[in-house]
Amino acid sequence: MKVLVADRQLVRPGDCLAILEEGFISNEIKRYPDKHIYVLDNKVYSDVLGIVYIEDKDINVIPLESVYYPRKDDTVIGIVDSIGVTSWSIDIRAPYKAILPGSDVIEGFNPITHNLRNYLDTGDLILAKIAVFDRTRDPVLTTKGKGLGKILEGVVVEVKPSKVARLVGKKGSMYNLLSSKSGCDITIAQNGYILLKCKDEYVTKVLIEAIRLIELKAHMRGLTEEVRVFLESKLGEGK
Repeated sequence: MKVLVADRQLVRPGDCLAILEEGFISNEIKRYPDKHIYVLDNKVYSDVLGIVYIEDKDINVIPLESVYYPRKDDTVIGIVDSIGVTSWSIDIRAPYKAILPGSDVIEGFNPITHNLRNYLDTGDLILAKIAVFDRTRDPVLTTKGKGLGKILEGVVVEVKPSKVARLVGKKGSMYNLLSSKSGCDITIAQNGYILLKCKDEYVTKVLIEAIRLIELKAHMRGLTEEVRVFLESKLGEGK
């Protein structure tokens, strides 16, 4: 594949990003919605206004504005939206409401004897993973796993889902910088929520400011170093 654009370049819908190797035949449009690209006549195009990310000949575009599109095994933070007899409806900032089955939370669940509201009420926040999603049904969540379940402590910060990749950084570089400089326990959910557990309010405030800086300048080069300087100016060399 011959790449025609630079890593982290701003592209528009219809911009040609790459030319595929000979032997690849594409007589009709082939779309890759999770990467925001499509292929036509052996060429790769962007289908959104966004930032190109290139790694090991894999190319995708991160939209400047987007909603969250669920994928199996994603970590998400959701808000209990409504309560049924056998499950909770969870808002995960996606085009679809997610479902958390009562049996996932309550051992030996029986809808006759168990009132779901006694375990999770409307407005509660949960940290969960997407267990099932195949586009034929709403996403099904699970809270079975280390650290998953109802969020009882910490601060949840909301960012645009399109900025999550930049908050993580290549090979986790930005995430590692944020956590090492602040000393905070940071959980970045794919749907644009970040759970921060810091030792005091000042560090939390500084970390939120750093996150806002990343969100604002996600498309700019040299951002990692700018964030490093900012954190060190506020918190010192390290925790």
